[in-house]
Amino acid sequence: MNTRYHFLDVLRGFAIAGILLVNTADITRLGYDVPFGSGASAGPAEPWLHYLVSGRFVPIFELLFGVSLALVIASVRNRGAQPAWVLVRRFGALFVIGLAHALVYPGEILRIYAVAGLVCLPVVLLVPRAIVLGLGVVGTAVGFGVFGGGIPATPGLFLLGAAAVAYGLLDRLEHPTRGIRIAVAVVALAAVPALWWQSQHPGDPRFTTAGGVAGGVAGGVLALLYIGLLALLTASPVGRVLRAAFEPLGRMALTNYVTASLIVAPLGLWLGFTRTRDLAPGLVIAVAVLLVQSLVSRLWLHHFRYGPIEWLWRMVTWLRPVPLRRSSPAVHGGVAQHAPAIGETQACACGTDGGDGSVGRRSLSR
Repeated sequence: MNTRYHFLDVLRGFAIAGILLVNTADITRLGYDVPFGSGASAGPAEPWLHYLVSGRFVPIFELLFGVSLALVIASVRNRGAQPAWVLVRRFGALFVIGLAHALVYPGEILRIYAVAGLVCLPVVLLVPRAIVLGLGVVGTAVGFGVFGGGIPATPGLFLLGAAAVAYGLLDRLEHPTRGIRIAVAVVALAAVPALWWQSQHPGDPRFTTAGGVAGGVAGGVLALLYIGLLALLTASPVGRVLRAAFEPLGRMALTNYVTASLIVAPLGLWLGFTRTRDLAPGLVIAVAVLLVQSLVSRLWLHHFRYGPIEWLWRMVTWLRPVPLRRSSPAVHGGVAQHAPAIGETQACACGTDGGDGSVGRRSLSR
């Protein structure tokens, strides 16, 4: 039996959108030429970015990385093959993509994800799901509680994502249960003191010298809240709008992540972003880029199965030719779909592959 998790596409697109809103300032080298102590302001957008966006979407992306790791393993096992070398090739290719992307955006994270994925791979392959879950909880708690999130929390979040697959959480998010609604309410209550704690340590929550552990913890809590709220909204009458906006971005997330830097970096240089600290122009550009990418992704997926980078990555992963052009597409949520082909899953090494969204129900737990 194959199941497609459309919510994963929506969540992946949602995460990509939030990450670009934060990364645009770094990609464009915002304020690099502004003298220290000049008093130049980042503008009224800064607190909104710090409390609602910064450090909130990367944890979602990292959970999706773990989810996709488990789904790829399940897909390979369902074909009767051994997943270790498939995943090693996949992470190796991701590292190379990250190296190329770093030429445009030195702060990109794909290289770290590739290395962390290789570290987590033996655990997900060999260890019972209860231990994977336990290690994920401990690793995430230490990563956020001691270091304020960021790279130290990455392995724990990967393992939590993999455990979520093993324990059937994807089905509950695709069709939210009463338990999901209760969990959202509990996390929403927890977000209040978390945000208050962050307010006592102002600054960018990505950096311990500013927002500190408080900002990181608030980011993790808000990330969980966003996942739950998005699941509930996607299953509601407004879900059609959310799928139309985010599903195309999510189906081509790796391509969109990389090409956004190729668009934003030269725009920032041309518009002189290094000479200002105002965040607003960069946010406007980020939103415009996301709107264009959503439209272009929708059009592309009407004719092709995968984004171009996803397609190349898939061929390296499976070491075989993969058809790119689709035939007789069906449409779901405004995005063309296709019948499953051998070895296809919705999985990816960082929640970005897109796939066809089908995964066998066997081999997801031990």
